[in-house]
Amino acid sequence: MEKHSKGEMVRGMFNDIAPTYDRLNHILSLDIDKLWRKRVVRIVRKLGAKQIMDMATGTGDLAIAMARRIKDATICGADLSPEMLAVAKAKVAKANLAERISLMEGNAEHLPLADTSIDAVTIAFGIRNFENKENCLRELRRIIRTDGHLVILEFSNPKNRLIGWCYRLYSHNILPWIGGLISSNRSAYEYLPASVDSFPNPDKFSQMIESAGFKMVKRRSQSFGIAQIYIAQRV
Repeated sequence: MEKHSKGEMVRGMFNDIAPTYDRLNHILSLDIDKLWRKRVVRIVRKLGAKQIMDMATGTGDLAIAMARRIKDATICGADLSPEMLAVAKAKVAKANLAERISLMEGNAEHLPLADTSIDAVTIAFGIRNFENKENCLRELRRIIRTDGHLVILEFSNPKNRLIGWCYRLYSHNILPWIGGLISSNRSAYEYLPASVDSFPNPDKFSQMIESAGFKMVKRRSQSFGIAQIYIAQRV
């Protein structure tokens, strides 16, 4: 049997669920993901970033939100999945933001961008899908200017036992059932909570960011620890 890399598996999975991704994402998160993205936009705006790379942009929600809220910012959104990018392109055109948002198919380990050419890189719910997180973080550091920033929004497992139990019950049982019913791809929605479980805890991931060449790594817990926002500055 031919063995596929994690990147190829992730690309195929997101290509398959792209048509229903936005609807399911907002249903399954009860729209809390929109609040978390607003907080990321607020952070990036306060940092003064104008040239922004949105890695693992998916269907473009964060890129569009930044373009709307950050004056004069230009955003390059990159993703492995051409089908997700097709949805993003249609949304960008509908929002009349094509002059400020460019989209490209790209791997975070090898980006066709010059050294120190970006003010800030954002990643929302994508880093846990990267095949080699350390290499990706180093590559993102390469394109960020000195004293520029990396801002990552990612799921985590809550420390509170009761909240953690409720979260795991929902993510491992209810979420795959609803996701499979609507998308006809239950395995994709079984993979998503499994990828959260295997992701490094916030302390370990913060250390990983520092080891890749960033400093002043801060994190902000979201919704009782269901997600974290990591903010780091390039050395």
